[in-house]
Amino acid sequence: MPIVAQSTEADWVSRFADEVIAEAERRAQSTGKSGTAPTIVCASGLSPSGPIHLGNLREVMTPHLVADEIRRRGYDCVHILSWDDYDRFRKVPAGVDPSWAEHIGKPLTSVPAPPGSAYPNWAEHFKAPMIEALAELGVEFHGISQTEQYTSGAYREQILHAMRERGRIDAVLDRYRTKDKDKAAGGAKKPQNQQQKPVDEAEVRAAEGSGAASEDDGSAGGAGYYPYKPYCTVCERDLTTVTSYDDETTEMAYTCVCGHAETVALSEFNRGKLVWKVDWPMRWAHEGVIFEPSGVDHSSPGSSYVVGGQLVREIFDGVQPIGPMYAFVGISGMAKMSSSKGGVPTPADALRIMEAPLLRWLYARRKPNQSFKIAFDQEIQRLYDEWDALERKVADGSALPADAAAYSRAVSTAAGELPRTPRPLPYRTLASVVDITTGHDEQTLRILRDLDPENPIGSLDEARPRLDRAENWITTQVAADQRTRVREEPDTELLASLGDTERESLRMLLDGLDEHWSLDGLTHLVYAVPKLQAGLPAEAKPTPELKVAQRTFFALLYHLLVG
Repeated sequence: MPIVAQSTEADWVSRFADEVIAEAERRAQSTGKSGTAPTIVCASGLSPSGPIHLGNLREVMTPHLVADEIRRRGYDCVHILSWDDYDRFRKVPAGVDPSWAEHIGKPLTSVPAPPGSAYPNWAEHFKAPMIEALAELGVEFHGISQTEQYTSGAYREQILHAMRERGRIDAVLDRYRTKDKDKAAGGAKKPQNQQQKPVDEAEVRAAEGSGAASEDDGSAGGAGYYPYKPYCTVCERDLTTVTSYDDETTEMAYTCVCGHAETVALSEFNRGKLVWKVDWPMRWAHEGVIFEPSGVDHSSPGSSYVVGGQLVREIFDGVQPIGPMYAFVGISGMAKMSSSKGGVPTPADALRIMEAPLLRWLYARRKPNQSFKIAFDQEIQRLYDEWDALERKVADGSALPADAAAYSRAVSTAAGELPRTPRPLPYRTLASVVDITTGHDEQTLRILRDLDPENPIGSLDEARPRLDRAENWITTQVAADQRTRVREEPDTELLASLGDTERESLRMLLDGLDEHWSLDGLTHLVYAVPKLQAGLPAEAKPTPELKVAQRTFFALLYHLLVG
């Protein structure tokens, strides 16, 4: 089937899908395969160096939504997710045993998992919750471990090609290097002796500062520029310097700050990787990627994406993918997220307090270059109100096309509908109810049943999972001093101090409970008691004096019920 662009909905996802399909057709024509339907490749990349947060989720959701739209149109499309688990371990996060510093410079898959983890290494520990969250979000992807790719020799030819073309690569990179960067890339002298020395953190820091491991584009020392960084076969770290390379034999010599030095045949050696600015464009060509977004930090002059566009064309005979820049995602009340600092909310955290369709909607309704915030505070209630209002508009056909498209992408994928709450009661109401009942199922059901006497809810399962999300929000995100705690025991001291008027008001309230046991009925009764005590009918309009009496009665009830 020939690939023909066709826009079905007026939103940013459809427009990118149009571009990607058109680019797929252009590439097919350029290779003489026009008329066929090759698999369209969209891509993401995540480094499991720490908690994968909600800002990182945009790296996945943007291509997911585009790939899903392409699948909805009937095309074969794969969304590959490269796990950059062969990246180096850069720093020990706060809260982790400082002794983990001995692993700085090792691949993430060679670093032990944090204490108490059930996973075999650092990378798997942080990948697992993300994989689980993506499944709940309905994100279908093909995962690729870069550790497996490099250590299996999958990139052998690309690595050897990059080493042969190192001079041309260096020339491309040199167009963007600043004088300061050139100076930093000089490379430190490494010990030549073969005996391994104990790990010295001062040496590690010095080596990183010299450009030995900190540069994204490799180092150009006295031995020349090399786009490949070996991991030492003794200490496993990348605090190494390539000292020579022979294109014919592929023999590569390197030294490490640990004291080890050796010569290996790169045609057989699988313990190292291309530096990032070369690795990324190599993968674009290798995978045939047509769409891959990147953060704003990758879009500045000399950044990975900009330089990669030239390297993929000039060195790897490939094409740079369509790569929109995506803006940062913030959290209500928090600064810009950084996974390296820790303590930032992850997709799993968000899915504990909101349903998957709502979280999908937040990413679908904003263009990638528009920043937005995800609410973990009181704003989540307004967000849910907005979502419910949109659902009503979609149901009655009054939603704008772009809003309706975002809603459709939130509640379903090409594979089908996401699980939803059968009776989506207002989130703020559910939060208030579970706050008062402290999660007591019987009391919660009793109150929720009275919300709609004409069509009462039959069981709490009808209100789930939204009910559970609201309860999690109350228990994890609302400060203890802002929560409602109904007294477990009567305030006998206060009751004993009440006068006749106050006692009478409480007797009138208790006598009327059976007859007024509904939210509207209780509201009417509480306001009516001071009126009846004043000899006025329950429907009387309040006077200034009556308002004072009502406030006094309300305060008494608050003290007796919640302290």
